[in-house]
Amino acid sequence: MHLRTGALSLAGCTGLVLGTAWLFRMPLERAIVLAPIIVVSAGATAFIIALWVRVGMASLREARHPGRILLAGFAVFAVLVVLSFFVELPARH
Repeated sequence: MHLRTGALSLAGCTGLVLGTAWLFRMPLERAIVLAPIIVVSAGATAFIIALWVRVGMASLREARHPGRILLAGFAVFAVLVVLSFFVELPARH
């Protein structure tokens, strides 16, 4: 392994652990203990996102009307955003 690759990997993992500790307001010691789980989870999440983006791009290339599909996807996303911010769900008892 090259020195630059190792340094970038160390910096990325450290940043990921520090960011997780800050985001979830957990003690740094606990985040360090959970570092392998945090790094593997982030890698798996990135892999799944990359996989589905690749599948979506391949499907759009083969579609008859890719513009309409993208427009419908953005419209659904916009409706979900509006509903999540402006519609208040009833409280559970």
